[in-house]
Amino acid sequence: MSIVKKTPTVWGQEPAVIAYVLNALLAFLVTIPALGLDETAAGYISTIGSGVLALIVAWQTRPWVISALTGSVSTILTGVSHFWLVLTPAQTAAFILLLSSVLGLVLRGHVSPKAGPVAPVVVVNRLS
Repeated sequence: MSIVKKTPTVWGQEPAVIAYVLNALLAFLVTIPALGLDETAAGYISTIGSGVLALIVAWQTRPWVISALTGSVSTILTGVSHFWLVLTPAQTAAFILLLSSVLGLVLRGHVSPKAGPVAPVVVVNRLS
């Protein structure tokens, strides 16, 4: 019997979930008044950050097309919430948090990490 170890990755074994949590955290951080960001700068930072995290998720998961499509929806809706909808900064952050939660949960069920299985794989060799 041999044990095949997991391939370590920068993002661990749940790159989609971690990236969507980071996206929600970014949406919260840009609303903090102490950072001194106006609404336009916060919108650019949040939208670009969402796009970068979407690219990382697409790169770290398979099939990448599903991750890229979900990431593009997230990035577009983040931009729409900042620049087109008339929302307060708190409402925008709440919308992005909800969006990140829903898309992260939906995406996780349809992709797998590029690095391999989540748990170690045990291979049993039978000698006949």
